[in-house]
Amino acid sequence: MSQKNETAILILALLITGGLLGAGYWVFLRPQSPSENLSPSPNSVDNSSQNSTSSQSVQNLISQGERSLMTNSSPEKQAGLTAFSSGKYDDAIAQLEASLQKNSNDPETLIYLNNARIGNAKAHTIAVAVPIENVENVAQEILRGVAQVQNKVNQTGGINGVPLKVIIADDQNNSETAQKIAEELVKNNDIIGVVGHFSSGVTLATAPIYEQGKLVLISPTSTSVRLSTAGDYLFRTVPSDRFAGNRLAQYLRQKLNRQKAVVFDNSQSEYSQSLKEEFTTALYGDGGEVVDVFDLSDSNFNAFKSIDAASQQGVEVIVLFPDSATLEKALQVVRVNRKQLPILAGDDLYQLDTLKVGGDSEGVIVAVAWHILANPDSAFRQEATQLWRGDVNWRTAMAFDATQALIVAIQQQPDRTGVQLALSESGFSAEGATGTIKFLPSGDRNQAVQLIQVQPGTRSGVGYDFVPLP
Repeated sequence: MSQKNETAILILALLITGGLLGAGYWVFLRPQSPSENLSPSPNSVDNSSQNSTSSQSVQNLISQGERSLMTNSSPEKQAGLTAFSSGKYDDAIAQLEASLQKNSNDPETLIYLNNARIGNAKAHTIAVAVPIENVENVAQEILRGVAQVQNKVNQTGGINGVPLKVIIADDQNNSETAQKIAEELVKNNDIIGVVGHFSSGVTLATAPIYEQGKLVLISPTSTSVRLSTAGDYLFRTVPSDRFAGNRLAQYLRQKLNRQKAVVFDNSQSEYSQSLKEEFTTALYGDGGEVVDVFDLSDSNFNAFKSIDAASQQGVEVIVLFPDSATLEKALQVVRVNRKQLPILAGDDLYQLDTLKVGGDSEGVIVAVAWHILANPDSAFRQEATQLWRGDVNWRTAMAFDATQALIVAIQQQPDRTGVQLALSESGFSAEGATGTIKFLPSGDRNQAVQLIQVQPGTRSGVGYDFVPLP
């Protein structure tokens, strides 16, 4: 194929993808519709290159109900926040309840409503750090998991009779901003646990601050294996890249019965490199090999040339480990491949953009922490669907589990040291959305990942769905 023809086809593919993204966007984000709830991965590169928030304004990124950190607020919600900041909690409750009547799947409002109901009464306080400014939909997914636990705990008598208060912080998915947020949370002696952060790079950047402040951090979404040695106060409810890498390598060798793989990654992404290394090690250990690696972040990357070069080396399987910054290029690979070779991928491909590629994405296998269709009878799924009026995804489930783990630890000893000791006990367990929550000595979650596959379907509204594999 000539270079001219390659370029023309690639431009056409990008135009088609762009058109599909625009046409399907409104379908996918309807708050009341039960559809596939997909978003950018936590494994994206953090925005450290952007200007971080000044120390003077960091307080504006933290709220327990005084202000909304989201981009849009209803008049009722804004009135409720104004009343909250003035200490008029009865007025705040009435207005926030009215706001939820109009938008029932707004987790920020539900958290502030529960905080308003507490008012100035004694409470156990935790914080949740999420990337609102840059990936607000992801932040909302994580907040839904936290809000669901808080709502249930407070409706059933609290933690040993004491209600749970939640403080929300926007780390902007930026390492420097997140470090300033972490410093502020550590200074607040009322806070005895934190759920967060989103990306692996940001979590790694903040871990030493929480360690020094003896404040437990439980990440629901950061998967890098480097986090396993990041301190005694860091835990996570999402399985590490070691689990995903091993599972994908096992599927390649035992189910596909293939041997030679080509990997497409982002050399600048902590997550991408972590998952590539774990997959490569597992594949070699199982008798396979990675014959080549292509960097999606390379400005000269060409999907046609890369696949052609891989084919000449006898590649049998394509493996995609992009982050959100390189997802578009990974989807170019999917289109150019045209279902010629099997494709395996990390959880960054678990989003609507992949499904909108259409028939070329059919058969793609993705490793994720949890999928709603694989757990049809779980109490969490039923409660979440009723509360949020739609499906939730693995980020909500992992955030739910992180908060549940904190609740159980607080029940045993409601202070920072006690929470860390409880979580570190070999016999610690808590019941979460995904079953029993247990931690390894490293703080990692002891749980397998779920493989899902792109198949024709109507659930997402774009003609294809992610369906769990046995």
